[in-house]
Amino acid sequence: MNEARTVLVIGGGAAGNAMTLLLQRAGLQVHLIEARADWNATAGSGITLQGNALRVLRELGVWERVGASGFGFGSVGITAPDGTVLHEQDDIRSGGDDLPATVGMQRPQLQRILIEAVRACGASIRLGVTAEILDQDADGVSVRFSDGSEGRYDLVIAADGLGSATRAAVGITAKPEPTGMAIWRVAAPRPAGVSRTDLAYGGPAYIAGYCPTSDRTLYAYVVEANRDRASIPADSYAEEMRRLTSAYGGFWPEITEHITEPAQVNYTWFDRMLVEGAWHRGRVVLIGDAAHCCPPTLAQGAALSLEDAWVLAQMLTGSDTWDDALFQAYYERRITRVRPVVDASVQIGQWQLDGVRDADVPGLMGRTMAMLRELP
Repeated sequence: MNEARTVLVIGGGAAGNAMTLLLQRAGLQVHLIEARADWNATAGSGITLQGNALRVLRELGVWERVGASGFGFGSVGITAPDGTVLHEQDDIRSGGDDLPATVGMQRPQLQRILIEAVRACGASIRLGVTAEILDQDADGVSVRFSDGSEGRYDLVIAADGLGSATRAAVGITAKPEPTGMAIWRVAAPRPAGVSRTDLAYGGPAYIAGYCPTSDRTLYAYVVEANRDRASIPADSYAEEMRRLTSAYGGFWPEITEHITEPAQVNYTWFDRMLVEGAWHRGRVVLIGDAAHCCPPTLAQGAALSLEDAWVLAQMLTGSDTWDDALFQAYYERRITRVRPVVDASVQIGQWQLDGVRDADVPGLMGRTMAMLRELP
């Protein structure tokens, strides 16, 4: 592999950070730009990382810190709205038997761990900068940045998320589409008895769940039909979430009493998107949420993004020729894995929207996670 090859990674989330680490450590010259000056280091409440995500984090060299910072568990519970456990299911160890099935952790903590690893790897990093013009030819991409500077790269990797400006700039017209649901999320103290994710289907929300994120914390969420964001005053977010969670039993009363600060509550619509046909145009390649997104009903958004980075890095560092054939092969490897997860994630939500009471949610979850055990 020619060490003089240069790669621009656009976006410093999970996919972009992973991509930067893998390629820089392999001897390429990687430049990472991130639009947010704070590197998005404080946003979010919690994140559920299943085994296939943990497997990539281990390859990145950060698994020990992730494991120490989060809360590992190996099962999921399905409950009635009053807290009665209706079904318990062992999680499939999709990352292999030597990793936990699932780790919950605070999302900002995961980002900080990845940021520190990227800073230490030697890549060039610029924050508060975007790519404004991409001018391609057969050999590479010339880029003009928002700060007036310019650069020339053998490859540009777009990891700039769901609303990817890069995706649009290269003529890929796919856009995220609302599924009809929205989620309220909040971080809260962990009740002593919470040791895994429990999900309640029914009640005033379609889904109510929580995930432990450390010995002391969890994040809780409720899913309802999406509403016009403009109709919900920001200072009412805590009240709106409490209105939903107060109808649930079990550990929910203890969780609900800590939902007091509107600024700590996040409200987001569920979206679906899958770029079909190819995830590249010339020397610009999409990864992560820029190429696909799904509702968090299977907790696979970050995992699929991390897998994209791992697979593409292996293909780039294993080939002397970066061409359409290579990038199309990357797409074909990933699409057969990503599409079933996107479809299953949407289906679980659709059953709730349609009021299907006998939906096989545990079965679909189990079948999909079993598919993820082997990384193609």
